[in-house]
Amino acid sequence: MTDESFDELLEYVEHELNFATSHYNNSYLDRRVSSRMRRTQNETYTDYLELLQEDPDEQESLLQAMSINVTGFFRNPDVWAGIRDVLRTLSAANDEVRIWSAACADGREPYSLSMLAHDDPQIDESSVSILGSDISEPALETARKGVYEESRTVDFAEQLSFLDAYEQYINTDERQYSIADQIQERVEFERHDLINDDPKSGFDLVVCRNLFIYIDNEYKQSMLRAIAKSLRPKGYLVIGKAETIPPNLKSAFEVDDARLRIYQRDSDVSL
Repeated sequence: MTDESFDELLEYVEHELNFATSHYNNSYLDRRVSSRMRRTQNETYTDYLELLQEDPDEQESLLQAMSINVTGFFRNPDVWAGIRDVLRTLSAANDEVRIWSAACADGREPYSLSMLAHDDPQIDESSVSILGSDISEPALETARKGVYEESRTVDFAEQLSFLDAYEQYINTDERQYSIADQIQERVEFERHDLINDDPKSGFDLVVCRNLFIYIDNEYKQSMLRAIAKSLRPKGYLVIGKAETIPPNLKSAFEVDDARLRIYQRDSDVSL
């Protein structure tokens, strides 16, 4: 196992499978590749590359493994209390509130946003539209269905307890949780690659949490710049609690809540 063979593997994934490995931390990529190597009983990067070149099913499995899919309903409740305040502010000031949940994995974050809008009397849920996007088609397929299976290690009831009466937004059947129709109606999903696809525009709030910790520092700035361009003047950005705005982009944002990593786009600064 040499660095050269690992680099050759990543080059194949980037150019033949169209996954931008050069934008991600090598340690993150190695963990995901090594997991697939163990599953397929390949001991070297060279052997695994030969399998990839011959097996379309393994190509799909690796791409799915490389997609970041750590998620949950109302993950980090203190952050969601801050998001609720942002939505109250936006709802009071705008007839329409457009939200983008970027890199949304299997949809639990955008559905949490919709539930929050329905649950809070200070937020007009009829004015809220939510776009959930991700690079992974299998994750988006789950998101569109809005049906989630509870495992022994995941307690959905505990996650959803951020809301006092979440039961009105969820249909349960033993360990299966289905998102209610009125919650799904506010959410749309589409495939979007934050690295390679064109920037979006016209959003009042962008939530992109816990993606940038996996991205190589060289590329964080361009991705955050694209996200900043998607915001309307004075729009809000929420990133992960372990993430930061690069120094040369800080002038584009005003800090709304430093601890919760909530920022507001400065309309006087051009990008």
